[in-house]
Amino acid sequence: MSKAEFNDIVQAPAARRAASLMPRFMRRTASRWLALIIALEILLLVGAVFLAIYVRFISDPEPLGSASLWLQGLRALLFAVLVVLGMTTMGLYQPHLRESWTGSLVRQAVGFMFGTFALLVLFYAFPPLELGRGILSLALVFGFLLVTGLRAASDRLVDMDALKQRVLVLGSGDRAALIEQRLRRQADRRRFRVVGYVRCGNEASAVGPDKLVAIDTPLAEWALLHRIDEIVFGPDDRRGGLPMHDLLQCKQIGVQVTDLASFFEREAGKIKLSLTDPSWLVFSGGFDSSLGRQVSKRAMDVIASLVVLAFTWPLLLLVALAIRIESGAGQPILYRQDRVGLLGSVFPLVKFRSMRTDAERDGVARWAGKNDDRITRVGRIIRRTRLDELPQLWNILRGDMSIVGPRPERPEFVSELDADLRYYSLRHCVRPGLAGWAQLRYAYGASKQDAEEKLKYDLFYVKNHNLLFDVLILIQTFEVVVFGRGVR
Repeated sequence: MSKAEFNDIVQAPAARRAASLMPRFMRRTASRWLALIIALEILLLVGAVFLAIYVRFISDPEPLGSASLWLQGLRALLFAVLVVLGMTTMGLYQPHLRESWTGSLVRQAVGFMFGTFALLVLFYAFPPLELGRGILSLALVFGFLLVTGLRAASDRLVDMDALKQRVLVLGSGDRAALIEQRLRRQADRRRFRVVGYVRCGNEASAVGPDKLVAIDTPLAEWALLHRIDEIVFGPDDRRGGLPMHDLLQCKQIGVQVTDLASFFEREAGKIKLSLTDPSWLVFSGGFDSSLGRQVSKRAMDVIASLVVLAFTWPLLLLVALAIRIESGAGQPILYRQDRVGLLGSVFPLVKFRSMRTDAERDGVARWAGKNDDRITRVGRIIRRTRLDELPQLWNILRGDMSIVGPRPERPEFVSELDADLRYYSLRHCVRPGLAGWAQLRYAYGASKQDAEEKLKYDLFYVKNHNLLFDVLILIQTFEVVVFGRGVR
C-alpha cells in the first residue's frame, strides 16, 4: 500500500474515526476499571461517615455546628482508606477473582471487620481521631450497603462488551488457540474481547471456524472499520518474519500491537513458558535489580518483619508452648532445613516443627501430601494458620530471605526441577520470600507439575517486581491465611 493510499485510510474517513473515539476511550477506561472502582468506593465510604454523622445528630444538631469540618473530613478519609485496605486483604481487588456473589459478600464483610479492627487500633493510639461508637456503627452499615450496591452495578457494567478492549489475533494455530484454552473463563476476559482470529500462511487452524475472520483490505483500514484496539501477533510459524509495514501502520493510527507472550503475561499474571524464548525474556523489559530497588526492598523487609514480629510475638510463645506440651520435654520446637536462596546459595530455613521428628528417618526428601500422616495435631493447626512460618522472620532479618518473593525450595528438589523445567534457575535472581505471587494465585506445590505451574507465577514476579507490587502481595496474603488456601 502506498503512502497516498495510507493517508486516504487515515484522513478520509474522519467522521468515522471521530465517531469511534468515544467508544475507544470508554474501552480503554475499562482497562483501568479497578482504579475507578477503588476511587468510587473511597468516596462512598467518606460519604457514609458524613451521612452517619448527620443521622446520629439529626435530633440534636448543635454538636454539628461545633465540630471542625477538616477534622471530620480527616476522620472520614481514614475510615475509607482503612476499610478499602481491609477489603484489599481479602482479595476483592484482584482482577481475576473467581467467586460467587455470596462468597464476595463474605469477603467484603471480613474486609470490613479488618478495617474496623485497624480503626480501633488507630483510635486507641490517637484519641482525637475517634469517630465515636454510634457514628462508627452507622458508618459501617451505610458503607457496607453503598459498597455492595456499587459492586453489584459495576459487575454488570464490567462484563459489557462495549467496555472491553477489542482484540484481533493474527494467527489461528496452536499458539493462538491457547487464548481460547487458557483464557476462556468470563473472569479471564473482563478486560478484552477477541473479535476474531486471522489465519496466517498455511498454518492449520486450531480455533473454531466461527472465530476466523478474513481480511480483504489493508490491515490498518480493517482495524479502523472494526474499531480494533489491539492486535496480538501469534502465528505458529514466524520464520516468514513480521508483517512490519502493516503493523507499523496500525500503530500509527493508535492500535496497540502486542506479541502473544506479552499478552498472556498481562492478562493471566504469569509467564506462559510454552510461548517464551530467551530473546523475549532479554528484550521484553523488567528484572529490576537497580540499587534503588535493592535498597527499597531491603528496607521493606526489615520494617515489615519488625512490625509483624511486634504484633505476633505472643503467638510465637503460645505455639512454642503448644508444641512442647504435645511432644514433651526434649523434643525440638523449631525445625531447621536447608533451602536454596539468592543466586543458588543454601541457607538454613527456620520453622516451627509441624511434623513428627521421624518424618524423614530414611533421609529421603518428600513433598508434603494432602492429609499427610506425618503432621502432628498442633502441626495441622499452625500449618493451616501459617503460624509455622513465623520463625522465618529471623531469616528475613538475617538477609537470607525477603518478605515477598518465590518460596524457597529444598536443594534436593531444586536439582531435579532445574534439570526438568526451563528457566527454573531464574527464580533465584531474587531472594526467596515468606509471601509470594505464586502463593496467592496457586495452591500448595506438592509435585513437579505443581512446581511448573507455580514457576509461571514466580517468573512473572521476578520479571515485574516493584515496591507497590510487594505491598499488594503482602496485604493480600491475609486472604490466604484467613481462608486457608493451599494448606497441606
